[in-house]
Amino acid sequence: MGYRSMRRINIVGHQNPDTDSICSALAYTWLKNGGKLCGTYEARRAGNINRETAFVLNYFGMDAPRLCTDLSPQIKDIDIREQAGIDAETSIRDAWSLMRTDEIDTLCITSEENELQGLITIKDIANSNMELFDTSVLSAADTSYANILKTLDARLIAGDENSRISKGSICIGTSPEIMEEIIKEGDVVLGTNKYETQLCAIEMGAKLIVVCCGAPVTRTMLAYAKEKGCDIMVSPYETYAAARLITTAIPVRHLMMTDDLIKFSVNTPIEDASKVMAKVRFRYFPILDRDGKYCGVVSRRNLLNLHRKQVILVDHNERIQAVDGLDQAEILEIIDHHRIGSIETSGPVYFRNEAVGCTATIIYRMYNEQGLVPSKEIAGLLLSAILSDTLMFRSPTSTMLDEFTANELAKISGIDIPSYAEQMFEAGADLSGRDAEDVFSSDFKTFSSGDIKFGAGQSIYMTDNSRHAAEVLVGPYLPEACRKENVPLVFYMFTDMKSQSTDLMFFGKHAEDIVKDAFGVETKDGIAVLPGVVSRKKQLIPPLLAAIQARQD
Repeated sequence: MGYRSMRRINIVGHQNPDTDSICSALAYTWLKNGGKLCGTYEARRAGNINRETAFVLNYFGMDAPRLCTDLSPQIKDIDIREQAGIDAETSIRDAWSLMRTDEIDTLCITSEENELQGLITIKDIANSNMELFDTSVLSAADTSYANILKTLDARLIAGDENSRISKGSICIGTSPEIMEEIIKEGDVVLGTNKYETQLCAIEMGAKLIVVCCGAPVTRTMLAYAKEKGCDIMVSPYETYAAARLITTAIPVRHLMMTDDLIKFSVNTPIEDASKVMAKVRFRYFPILDRDGKYCGVVSRRNLLNLHRKQVILVDHNERIQAVDGLDQAEILEIIDHHRIGSIETSGPVYFRNEAVGCTATIIYRMYNEQGLVPSKEIAGLLLSAILSDTLMFRSPTSTMLDEFTANELAKISGIDIPSYAEQMFEAGADLSGRDAEDVFSSDFKTFSSGDIKFGAGQSIYMTDNSRHAAEVLVGPYLPEACRKENVPLVFYMFTDMKSQSTDLMFFGKHAEDIVKDAFGVETKDGIAVLPGVVSRKKQLIPPLLAAIQARQD
């Protein structure tokens, strides 16, 4: 039994992922794993898949990467002690012996299905041993003969070893005169080979006689005991030792804590666990795996030995666009085609940033450098990313290398670029069943420079009707978007692919004046028409940054 978390390296794009962010993560994962998607490296996504990307993944028979919204360390990122759970019927003596052997003061009680039932500490066992006058503890705990036999190293010479002590108390066999006063029906009597005490115990209705010192039992007494339904065990221990030991035969379920158990999941954030641990005195805390099954324990000391999540960033290098908790993760690589942003690393990393129209173009170059040809499906993903980011080579960010790479990938994937691109863009522009927030967040990024912070989104449309319908849907949502995205200004591009122009909507303090200053145009009904503007990265963000900065100076 045990839980050993596989240390994976996450390859993830930016929040509100676009097609390049998702496809590049998958393609780079395939490359890093040597031609497969499963392995040490795992593609992840930092948000919901938009419709364009969903079309691409479905077209090439690919599953969307698992969601990753936070890289903060979790319980699974520390060394979980794989302490096996114990059965509820385990005697407290065996539990105590295990604690001594494993040098641990807490044990977890689990079911056959490895579900957590309770826990017991060495303090619980110590307290039970101090209950010197509790002579009915065996019956109160419904103790099994199996536990008593093991605890007293005894052998059963009369009776059924599957029996239990369900009533009565523990008595020491002395003289018949005294025993007649204290022994009740169902009691457990400890004594030696005195004929008179054994006979008295049987006649008084004792449930069990424990004969100590390994003393023999006569055939006559054995026959009489069987006739009266009295069971007999023989233990090598002398009476005092047997009397001390027999109470430790009770099962741990009688003492275990079951209410308000403090337990954690492997997915519990370390920060949350630390706060809880600081408020209680327990040393060890049970851990449940992803299926809710017990998998080990952790202590406060374990929290010091933290293995930070390892991550490779694709298609972004700005902290504001990354998943939460990035500052607590270990960045190994960054593959990107945007401006150099604000991410800091704790040490040197592999950083590849090239002035091309798409991250996928860079990744395909890395395939060539390593002499690896992508599969038909991976080639299709890379091609889709390039077509999406370059608007099928119409964007000013598109380079000759992007177009050359796309044509190479089209050969591998067997795709006709014009026909496929039109299907892809139409899927992304489909508004059926979508609300304003869904359309808005399909490709939205937050940008910052010094004290400047704003958001910019973009949707691409093939027809005037679909673009106008999107504007009617999204326009009233922009004030709410500012609040939800926690930005003072928001700009949204409704780009017409065929006419190579953009209707720009905006919201925020001085947003209209900023747009006028940035592009030298007049606005009408909250929209600025920007002919020839199709690239957010190259044609929208730089003028907006300059205009906002000018107003601050």
